[in-house]
Amino acid sequence: MKTNGIGISLAKPKNGTSRKSYGPVSNLEEYVPPDWWNKIFNAVYLKTDADVVDDPSITVKEIDLFSRYINLKQDDKVLDLSCGQGRHSLELARRGFKNVEGLDRSRYLIQKAKAQAKKEYLCVKFREGEARVLPYKPDTFDVIFILGNSFGYFETINDDLRVLREVFRVLKPWGRTLIDVADGDHLRKHFQPRSWEWIDKNHFVCRERSISLDNQRLITREVVTHVEKGVIADQFYAERLYNNESMQELLNAAGFSDIALHGEMDTDSRRNQDLGMMEKRIIMAAVVKKEWTPARQKKTDIKNVTVLLGDPAKNDPLKPSLVFDDDDFYTIDQLKNALKSLKSYNFNYINNHDSLINDLIRVKRGNDFVLNLCDEGFNNDARKELHVPSLLELLGIEYTGSGPQCLAFCYDKSLVRGIAKEMGIPVAKAFFIKPEDTTFDLPFGFPVIVKPNFGDSSFGITQRSVAGNIEELVNAISEIRDKLGYEKPILVEEFLIGKDISVGIIGNLPESYRVLPLIEEDYSMLPSELPKICGYEAKWIPESPYWKVRSIPAVLSEDTRKFIVECCLKLFERLECRDYCRFDWRLDHKGKPKILEVNPNPGWCWDGHMAKMAKIDGLSYAEMLGEILLAAEQRIGINGTKNSNGHCED
Repeated sequence: MKTNGIGISLAKPKNGTSRKSYGPVSNLEEYVPPDWWNKIFNAVYLKTDADVVDDPSITVKEIDLFSRYINLKQDDKVLDLSCGQGRHSLELARRGFKNVEGLDRSRYLIQKAKAQAKKEYLCVKFREGEARVLPYKPDTFDVIFILGNSFGYFETINDDLRVLREVFRVLKPWGRTLIDVADGDHLRKHFQPRSWEWIDKNHFVCRERSISLDNQRLITREVVTHVEKGVIADQFYAERLYNNESMQELLNAAGFSDIALHGEMDTDSRRNQDLGMMEKRIIMAAVVKKEWTPARQKKTDIKNVTVLLGDPAKNDPLKPSLVFDDDDFYTIDQLKNALKSLKSYNFNYINNHDSLINDLIRVKRGNDFVLNLCDEGFNNDARKELHVPSLLELLGIEYTGSGPQCLAFCYDKSLVRGIAKEMGIPVAKAFFIKPEDTTFDLPFGFPVIVKPNFGDSSFGITQRSVAGNIEELVNAISEIRDKLGYEKPILVEEFLIGKDISVGIIGNLPESYRVLPLIEEDYSMLPSELPKICGYEAKWIPESPYWKVRSIPAVLSEDTRKFIVECCLKLFERLECRDYCRFDWRLDHKGKPKILEVNPNPGWCWDGHMAKMAKIDGLSYAEMLGEILLAAEQRIGINGTKNSNGHCED
């Protein structure tokens, strides 16, 4: 069918493909990802490996034994490093220890630990973090445990040494560490080359193992199969094998003293099947003998921050009047008033883009960092938003918010869709129309929504962007092309009719972040004939019916909320977002969530979505801005350390 010079044909979507196994593998070592430990610790792991010792009686026995070996005292400040789902930390909290913290790289396992602590009303902190760069000040802990064979995952022995040196750094003088690691000599002789077992009524796992070419690591392959769904995981990992002598050498190299071997431990598991790395373990303790780390000389408490804004003297094509109007100046005044209330900062403002480079060079010497709120882009050109952080980096100036690469990724809606899809995060069905395209297939049915592929601030998205038939679709495309003069690719998505959800995150992964309460758009005041969208009219046109659209706390099932948040955290990390970010989702007609956009450096204004979410969370506008500033300071290292988001849950 052809309409207005644009040819459209209807086509059926392609069927998806199911997960496949690698099949026979001659050399297991070749298939081990260098960062396997960053991907494998999830729900499947809890079924296939953690269940070996996920038994309260085993945990109780281990804590009894380890506490005696390390002479643990009630007032000790304890870190359970690589804590997994937190079984040891939780047991210590049950015994009345008040200063226990668990740290692990797996977001999934940390969330499991937090949920269990909340369920039992236990006061114990859990946080995500990297063992090779611990997010703590020197001389913080009395005791650090590394338990359950949570050591030796990295590709080189130098990485393991980095972990121990970090442990040494954050332990107090005379602090103690205890390491529970697989007995490498035993495994080299007695590992099972092949095994299989049922792990519940629906899942079974087949394993292959081999010793690495250098004889230093045990390579494991696990193929996990569901009786109805087929193969759900085919994964490879490698763990370094240590014995008494090599562990002692490593502890010595890290600076530890009084290294003591507390014998070997057999895992008394009720599962009585393939115990893998947990079959026989070495228990070793050591002491830190060092001087207290000299305190850093404090700078003045007042930090000098330059606030970078759009240029009010220049045109802005995204604004209805194409220039800064009274609402824009009022928004800037609200910002300045809020920042003025933050007593730890001295702010100055730059908004003249003609002299931007010289102004930044002038303030650089006495400036701690830049609060980059120039989301209009250099010279108010949205395509040049990434130029601003690029310039700051060229000048060697630290700044808040995401970097140029992240901004470049997220400006391209289709690219973000592809990354999300690659990560297994659901997206709406869509297709891409290039400027030169005169015909295209419509691979799914109506309704659809037509968007400029590049851009933000809902540019080009109005009520006429939603099309229920071919004529409306062609008109929507023509409006973007002809009326707006947009000559770049267009994205046509299935129009999802479910709830319109936004998620805000302040902070930085994995160390310290806050997920703000989710909000949804309330379209109840909208005339029924209008499509339910929060587009350009809702943000910029007070006379429009869409101006009445309001944001309210999202009402979602707990499973849906958790799924959305988990996906946002994954995208935050994958896209290298920093300090604060907003994610837009929509539910389909079945209530299934699908990601629409990722907005790094989102709107910072007093009545924007981030401020609305913050208000629901009990944060004032000024406090929200303060948290963004603090997130940047912790990331940059201005305060000398990174803050923990761990706390005792109510």
